[in-house]
Amino acid sequence: MLHIYFGDMPEAIYNTDVYFLNVYDDSWITDDFAKEVIRKVDRSEVLDRQAIRSPVLGIISPERLSGGTKTLLLMKNIDDQIFNASTCGDNCAPFILKLAKEKELTINLRHLMDFGKRRFSARIENDGVTVNGMEELLFEAHKYV
Repeated sequence: MLHIYFGDMPEAIYNTDVYFLNVYDDSWITDDFAKEVIRKVDRSEVLDRQAIRSPVLGIISPERLSGGTKTLLLMKNIDDQIFNASTCGDNCAPFILKLAKEKELTINLRHLMDFGKRRFSARIENDGVTVNGMEELLFEAHKYV
C-alpha cells in the first residue's frame, strides 16, 4: 500500500541525488523495473550495468539519470528509508503506484503529485485518512501543501 506524508518530514531522505550516489549498486539498473523506468521516464535505454544510451546526452553512467529515476530506484531497492518523492515528476507516479502494489511504500511529498484517473488507494500519514483516487487525494492534500 502507498503511504504519503505531506510537508516537512525530518526523517525523509530529501537529497535523493546525493543518497543515490552513496548507495547505488550496479545490479539495480539491469532488472526489468529499472529498464522500464529508464525507458519511460528518461527516454533512454539500458545497455549494461554502467552504460545507458540517452537521446540527449549520449552514453551516460547511472549517476547521470534524472532525479525522478534515481528516486524510483531508491524506493525499489531500499526498504528502510522514506524518500522525497517531490524530486519526481508526474511521469513517475505510475511507477510509485506499481511499487506500492508490491510492498508497503511510504513517500514524502511537498507538492500534489498527479496519480492519474485510475483508482488507487493511499493512506495520508498526516492524519490517517485513506483516499481512493485523485479527487479524494486532492481534498486531503490541500490541508498540507
